[in-house]
Amino acid sequence: MTAPIITVVDADRCDIGESPVWDERANLLWWVDITPGLIYRLDPASGARQHWEMGEPVGALGLCRSGRLVVALKSTVILFDPRDGSRELLASVTHKKPEMRLNDGKVGPDGAFWVGSMDASGAADPAGVLYRVAPDGGLKAITENFRISNGLAWNPSGTRMYHSDSRGIWVDIYDFDPATGAATNRRRWLDLDELTGRPDGGACDMDGNYWSGGASASRLNCFSPEGKLLRTVDLPNYRPTMPCFGGPDLSTLYVPSLSAGVSAEDLAKWPLCGAMVSVPSGTRGVSVSRFAD
Repeated sequence: MTAPIITVVDADRCDIGESPVWDERANLLWWVDITPGLIYRLDPASGARQHWEMGEPVGALGLCRSGRLVVALKSTVILFDPRDGSRELLASVTHKKPEMRLNDGKVGPDGAFWVGSMDASGAADPAGVLYRVAPDGGLKAITENFRISNGLAWNPSGTRMYHSDSRGIWVDIYDFDPATGAATNRRRWLDLDELTGRPDGGACDMDGNYWSGGASASRLNCFSPEGKLLRTVDLPNYRPTMPCFGGPDLSTLYVPSLSAGVSAEDLAKWPLCGAMVSVPSGTRGVSVSRFAD
């Protein structure tokens, strides 16, 4: 297979570039840089980019039906309106350790915001929790004892939920009810390793395949619904994080990356470390859900 053409979307080096989300209504790309607490928005057609400073680490974001964003900060989930900068507290989390923060999050087919936590002290203790935040602000702990909660994604019908621990190193699946948000029958789907790639963020295509950012292997991995590795795409941004499908036909994969903790030698060797790149997928992604605010 011919190697895909990889395009540099944004060459600026993020500390931890994460949570890309494609807005189909406006054809805009959103993402965050976790550590400095920045939210970015890019118009790929014009190259116009804006950013908002949140004042604390921002782990993830999702789109709302109202045009606002649902945003995971260090220990709170808020509704943020980029049009006027207003914020509304939705839910607060009590972490098990002071060094913890919220991490990977997405809006599910149920219209709720799903977000997990992690130990950011460097010890990566299994203290992480996966939460569901309802549109009314109701907070429910779904399951716990993760090192780094990651990899949330749903299949095209919304009946299977994926969730990874990128320091586990594994991916679990759940049966999912998109009407009620019930996630049941959790089971191990993949056990992975550093050479294949720690499973960072994930996204599903319309064929039911699961695309995973292989952060430790500098590549994207595409797995079938049965867990077979179908395809790998080597990436030039060294530590890829969460992929998302975007573009007018949802066929382009946007992949940010991180530079935090990377040695000066590797940063020199990988000048796109921390940058955002795009890759033609050859398929079409599942449309993202919007938070029912």
